[in-house]
Amino acid sequence: MAHKLRMLGGVLLPLAFIITTGCSQGNSGSDTGAKPTDQLAPPEQTGILEVATRNGATTYYLDRNENPTGPEYSLVSQFAASKGWTVNWTQYDSTAAVLKALESGNTHLAAAGLTHLPSRTKKFTRGPAHTEIIEQLVCHRELRPMPRKPDSIASVGIAVTADSSYVETLNKLASEYEGITFSEDSSKTTEVLLSDVARQNIDCTVADSNIVQVMRRHFPHLEVAMNLTQGSNLGWYLPAGSDELAGAAREWMNSTEGDEAMGYVESRYYAYIGEFDFVDLRALNRRINDRLPGFINRFSEAEAATGMPADLLAALAYQESHWDPAAISPTGVRGIMMLTRNTAESLGVMNRLDPAASIDGGARYLADRHRRLPDTIPEPDRTFLALASYNIGRGHLLDARQLARELGKNPDSWDDMKEVLPLKADKRYYPSTRYGYARGYEPVHYVQRIRNYRDVIRAAFE
Repeated sequence: MAHKLRMLGGVLLPLAFIITTGCSQGNSGSDTGAKPTDQLAPPEQTGILEVATRNGATTYYLDRNENPTGPEYSLVSQFAASKGWTVNWTQYDSTAAVLKALESGNTHLAAAGLTHLPSRTKKFTRGPAHTEIIEQLVCHRELRPMPRKPDSIASVGIAVTADSSYVETLNKLASEYEGITFSEDSSKTTEVLLSDVARQNIDCTVADSNIVQVMRRHFPHLEVAMNLTQGSNLGWYLPAGSDELAGAAREWMNSTEGDEAMGYVESRYYAYIGEFDFVDLRALNRRINDRLPGFINRFSEAEAATGMPADLLAALAYQESHWDPAAISPTGVRGIMMLTRNTAESLGVMNRLDPAASIDGGARYLADRHRRLPDTIPEPDRTFLALASYNIGRGHLLDARQLARELGKNPDSWDDMKEVLPLKADKRYYPSTRYGYARGYEPVHYVQRIRNYRDVIRAAFE
């Protein structure tokens, strides 16, 4: 992938820019309710860390249960927990507003996907870096001519979010190549500008590679025309003079606990996102409009009956059948949830081609896989293992869990089980297992695809 967390070299997202968050709302630098500069006591005294952020896929957003989540949310929350502090989040609607909050001193810390720039470091106290990205020029797939080199950028219209690092990048290019112009938009985030490109309202924009990676799944017509930078660090900033707090943040980020936190962020938000598949994602987005409405209530009813999230069930069904209730495989599994005959009979499903019966049966089967796993397995690992069991069978999953123990791996960790499951197809290992050979690499890809699909589908259930 184009971005990485420092330690590597890091229910994702309904469209983040359309979510209304539950934290305090800033508005382009207007009064946010934070304490004035002369009253903002350090968190060591109050136990409260004031944090400025913005709503976005790679920063802070609410999941379908209205719980805050996101990479910046996870890192800041774990840093604050290590100090015994509570976090008070204030959301601003743009990078410019976040920087204005820093300048005013109305926040202890800005965690908003900010690029570390010399110009910013002159004004503010630089905190630790956590992610490396590349700035990319992103255009609509059908734009002609597609700018592939810097000297062809002048041929397209470009809009970027105001006061962003992208402004500095484009100004530098404009000083080297004639004719490059662009506009700054103070009212739109990078995610919104990417959606404008996808809808062909503008030719191109510039975005960080981690944002592009996430957004292309929602808007498959986005295309990376070229990389504009070699690599940049994203990290935290603090108001000028906040050296003590910045030092504490750096010390935590460089600690074992910080490394573990960044490993969690990588696994939770990025690692499962595979290579971009334009055809697959274009078809998914089309079927969300064409097919999903006919079944969405069935998935919600199945959630009420089993506790399995409706968007997860929808993603599972899409992986199984692309929401085709008449789907039949060469091996005899059939229906929207692709149940085997034996599984359907055990669940009391008389007609596997009846979508209502199939969705109900598939949901109950997944809930059973989930229930049979030890209660000690944390989420989301328990759900991922349940999905693997749905795919490969409980016996083979139990074999893989035993193999994990023998190899010194954690059978309750999906990250470890991703490495162990493929050994069920390795003749050095499977002869010693109870259930023998299995295509153990399949559930690894299976879970990855379902996680990807769920991220795209989730907005339909909000």
